[in-house]
Amino acid sequence: MNGQPDECFILIKAQPHRSSKYFETVCCAGVGRDNKWRRQYPVPFRILQDSQKFGRWSWITYRFVKSDGDPRIESQKVIPESLVVGDKIRSSERSNFLQPLIRASFADADSRRESLCLIRPLDLELTAIEKSDEEIRSEEQKHQILADQLSMFDKTAEPMKTCAMRFVVNWKDQDGKPRSHECDDWETSAAYNRFERDYGRTQAIEILKRKYEEEYFKAGLALGFSTHSRRNAEFGSQNQWLLVGLIRLDQSNQT
Repeated sequence: MNGQPDECFILIKAQPHRSSKYFETVCCAGVGRDNKWRRQYPVPFRILQDSQKFGRWSWITYRFVKSDGDPRIESQKVIPESLVVGDKIRSSERSNFLQPLIRASFADADSRRESLCLIRPLDLELTAIEKSDEEIRSEEQKHQILADQLSMFDKTAEPMKTCAMRFVVNWKDQDGKPRSHECDDWETSAAYNRFERDYGRTQAIEILKRKYEEEYFKAGLALGFSTHSRRNAEFGSQNQWLLVGLIRLDQSNQT
């Protein structure tokens, strides 16, 4: 099998997006034992074998090649059939392991020429915005087309469930600067869909807000960001930072 071998544990899984070349792809990112970021893109997540479908905190091993169209140093083009999922990193190890990757602000990450970063917000508010009927119909049609394409690989492929809400996070970085980002974290949308199915729309939003604004924020919350694939320093423009992870990361007790 071609490519270089590597491993990392997964920290970020963005929502699946349509790709004419790769059907439906997911941008993932994780951290290796050398404490450096890796970005895995594109990952055709829904046509992986069930045994290959990893979650946050899972160690994965794989082979990769460098992408001709993505000069960001952290980016890797994974060879899907090489992917093997291992154990999860222990919760007691997570905070101390990731502490060196925490940044105060985007300016801090920019100065290091990074295209992935974690920032602990000083405060945070999660807002749910209902999508229009037209938006939902359009997404459902696209998901159906993708499911038809995916059926070439998996006869049981079904359209991905559309999330009726988009989520916006208003927050402040460690320099006290107010920020606002639409959330592209797959786990957040999937959690909302579960809560809505079990409790209804109003209560689902309340549960999700309580989860992030109170429970996670009190214990320790990190926001995961990636630069836009084309609007970044490697292409000679200012970095556009996208919110791709709301991560429970307890505050470290170790100095």
